[in-house]
Amino acid sequence: MALFGKKKEEEKVSCCCNGSCETDTNAVGDIKIESIKVLGAGCKSCHDQYQNVINAVAEMGIATDVQYITDMEVVMGYGVMSMPAIVINEKVAVYGNVLKTKEVIELLKGY
Repeated sequence: MALFGKKKEEEKVSCCCNGSCETDTNAVGDIKIESIKVLGAGCKSCHDQYQNVINAVAEMGIATDVQYITDMEVVMGYGVMSMPAIVINEKVAVYGNVLKTKEVIELLKGY
């Protein structure tokens, strides 16, 4: 019982099952992040993009692996001609420039 008549705030559950399910740590907003890939040629810019994506995923607490793909046949399969590129859930999200960690976070939130 709380002092002076104040009630203890109850935790609010935003789940339809009133909290009996497990939390999905891959969920960002309404989008579930299944996979993240960085496509690159192995250059410094591509390595920087890969590291920025890893940093963003860690900062957001998303439990998914980030793949770094340099196989040009695989890269061409995505139709990407300018690298580095970020592929989220098998869709090319951005290509041609290196995003900073904060920009990657915004990309993942709004994807």
